[in-house]
Amino acid sequence: MTPAQTEAYVDAAAAALGLNLRPDHRPGVLRFFALAAEMAAVVDAVPLEPHAESAVSFVPVAPKEAEA
Repeated sequence: MTPAQTEAYVDAAAAALGLNLRPDHRPGVLRFFALAAEMAAVVDAVPLEPHAESAVSFVPVAPKEAEA
């Protein structure tokens, strides 16, 4: 996204949600949104096979203790 597109999107999303962005918060919100868009582009660039499915649930496993 270009900076102008990011600003337009953030403004539209804030208006749709009824959020009032303080002027001193706006630069941080715009930077975070641009960063999130960059991360989403990286994830979106990963090709998926037709059989790829999302995980139903994630269950973390405790790491094994190092053997002495």
